[in-house]
Amino acid sequence: RNDLPRGYAPKAVAAMLNAHAEKILCVRGNCEAEVDQMMLDFPVLSDSCLIFADGRTIFVTHGHLYHEAKLPPLARGDILLSGHTHIPKAVAANGVLCVNPGSVSIPKEGSTHSYMVYEHKTFFWKNMESSVYKTLNLESEKPER
Repeated sequence: RNDLPRGYAPKAVAAMLNAHAEKILCVRGNCEAEVDQMMLDFPVLSDSCLIFADGRTIFVTHGHLYHEAKLPPLARGDILLSGHTHIPKAVAANGVLCVNPGSVSIPKEGSTHSYMVYEHKTFFWKNMESSVYKTLNLESEKPER
């Protein structure tokens, strides 16, 4: 459905990711296939994974199965991390924080090529030059409603 970015080299990307395999937690997107798993040294075919950080559960999923309009079973204050729409954002839905990192390869709705980092109870959205362009501190800021 989406055109691949000019110069995209899947074998080179696989090699780059495999160099960091022990640090990567990955979930299946709506276009993943078993052939992708054959090229990678870390699991990529799970629909979700759970991360426990700073007293919260972070439910990580691609976003085509669970999203802010169809939440997984989470408690108030927990976090849904998904990227399916390729649009960076942070919104609250029924007491759950829903965050989207955007997309490194195919950003949508005029957003920049981006990714997200979580550390010290803060989400940082970064462009491909690693410059922070948006932050959300879980202790001091409220997401959009």
